[in-house]
Amino acid sequence: MDSNTTPVAVGHAQDCLRGQALAALAATAWQDKLAAVRAISDDAALDCARVFVPTAGLPGRPPLPQLVAPAQVKHRSMATQEGRAALLHALAHIEFNAINLALDVIWRFAGMPETFYRDWLRVAREEAYHFDLLRQRLAAMGHAYGDFPAHNGLWDMAQRTRADLLARLALVPRTLEARGLDASPAIRAKLAGAGDADSAAIVDIILADEIGHVAIGNHWYKHLCAQMGKNPVACYAELAQRYEAPRLRGPFNLEARRAAGFDDAELAALQAG
Repeated sequence: MDSNTTPVAVGHAQDCLRGQALAALAATAWQDKLAAVRAISDDAALDCARVFVPTAGLPGRPPLPQLVAPAQVKHRSMATQEGRAALLHALAHIEFNAINLALDVIWRFAGMPETFYRDWLRVAREEAYHFDLLRQRLAAMGHAYGDFPAHNGLWDMAQRTRADLLARLALVPRTLEARGLDASPAIRAKLAGAGDADSAAIVDIILADEIGHVAIGNHWYKHLCAQMGKNPVACYAELAQRYEAPRLRGPFNLEARRAAGFDDAELAALQAG
């Protein structure tokens, strides 16, 4: 921290985009979180150097869904409406976590260019849109966010990388969120095969936007690697080992990954395991 920088508590930082992001992250009700994200203006003042004092209990989340270990999340048949609702609920929980992840990277990591923070504001807004699409679809099926248990793998990695922006970019957007690019075609096919065209259409929207989100992660990861004189492929392997990232297994959506900024060397390393 710069000796001339004074930490600012979130309650006193509403004049700054990054402080507003922290306030949105702290919101517990999903309705309040979505409203707080939408309220952040594109041209909000931005202090890239400010250091914030977070409130306790981040991220803010509602009391439900119940969080369980990944192995405890049941797999249900797509032949039933409840099974499809459970799948959509799992996707909604991923999107809720993704809102929090985008907000967290905005307030937590000082000293990046202005475009970095505005890029992640765009991501937070689109993740909020995705969550709301899924929430509305669940409501049409007679369910609500919180009706099924969920796991917290995305936020667990955020906790592990909270002091290391390079690791955060490598292992959240480029690893965990990029897995969504690989999984989306199969998820869409299951929903469409079960006759649920409305849900399949939402997956199409999410995939198109998530390519852009992973591309933002790729851009800033490679920006930092260039600044630090690191090889992106070798650096990624080292970070994945250090932070115990999950091993990625195919099939991989190579077309989507290329569109998201993975180059041939990265895709070759990915396929080599």
